[in-house]
Amino acid sequence: MSSSVIQLLVLAAVAVFLILKLRSVLGTREGFEKPPIPLEDTRPGPRRRDFEVIEGGPDRDITDHVADGTPEAKALAAMKMAEPGFSVSDFLSGARGAYEMILMAFENGDLSQVRGFLAPDVAEAFDHVIEARKAEGLQIESTFRGLRELALHDATFDRDTKEAEVTVRFVGELTSVVRNAAGEVVEGSPTQIKRQRDVWTFARRMGSSDPNWLLVATSE
Repeated sequence: MSSSVIQLLVLAAVAVFLILKLRSVLGTREGFEKPPIPLEDTRPGPRRRDFEVIEGGPDRDITDHVADGTPEAKALAAMKMAEPGFSVSDFLSGARGAYEMILMAFENGDLSQVRGFLAPDVAEAFDHVIEARKAEGLQIESTFRGLRELALHDATFDRDTKEAEVTVRFVGELTSVVRNAAGEVVEGSPTQIKRQRDVWTFARRMGSSDPNWLLVATSE
């Protein structure tokens, strides 16, 4: 056997030894293998945990209108516990409509359509002003132009009686003209819009079969 053949056999033996050694250290890959799982997704954009809802977190129906943890927020939460169907947003939507309806009834001197939404002492105060205007021969012509601002100002709840009170701040816009007995304009303008600022308090016993809130106090 020539020396060249012997050298080839020796090299072949060494190659086989190295292959076996590498297989024992690195292992083998057979068939389909799952790709490695990255430790952290560094791609831009929201991650899965950004969409998780934390159970027992703040009630957006409340915190959209008052700061979380305030006495007002706690009172509203207690109202919702006493009456699970109560919604702060729905209440404010109703308050918006009630404000326009009651304000225009008062301005135009006819409370017949809204008296059921007024507490007795509020209705009495409104009646007194309306009668005083009539005694002076004054007539008011008003048109509601819109609501510029509506904000929940305060909220209280009596856990014993379940009596709830919610105070709302309104800034309305309207045109108003005051005429005397002769029909002459003594105040206001049919084209000039004025702002009407009011702070009204509505009350209701939570859980009652009567869904209506009563206007129990007014201030500026």
